[in-house]
Amino acid sequence: MSITPADQQLLSILRENARASTAEIARRLKLSRTTVQSRIERLERQGVIAGYTVRVDDEAERGWIRAHIMITVLPKQAPAVVKALHAMPEVRTLHSVSGPFDLVALGVTPTVVQMDELTDRIGAIDGVERTTSSIILSAKFER
Repeated sequence: MSITPADQQLLSILRENARASTAEIARRLKLSRTTVQSRIERLERQGVIAGYTVRVDDEAERGWIRAHIMITVLPKQAPAVVKALHAMPEVRTLHSVSGPFDLVALGVTPTVVQMDELTDRIGAIDGVERTTSSIILSAKFER
């Protein structure tokens, strides 16, 4: 799987708006629509583009609480912990990281009380040794 600089530009546009038309993408990249469509199909076939998703407008969740929840997991229990976290819809993303924590989750809830409950539920998962949370004040940008 090789990703060219042109592919990187195409992926950047799709990250901004996965529903952008082929014609719009072609205009921005100064390529033909056929070339753009071929590149997208190739990237999908190669598994570079694994799927498309929905980004909810900030206004829809204005005032919601977002937090990075750092999680330390007992040895050999990570698969079960990941499975339990995947079942929680409030956990939007989960990353395995190096350093003092094993996992970092992005939790999103409507209220502080619900965030508190979410962190308690995460801490109660069998195999979770410790959690530490940081409330997100603002996003400077997202791609």
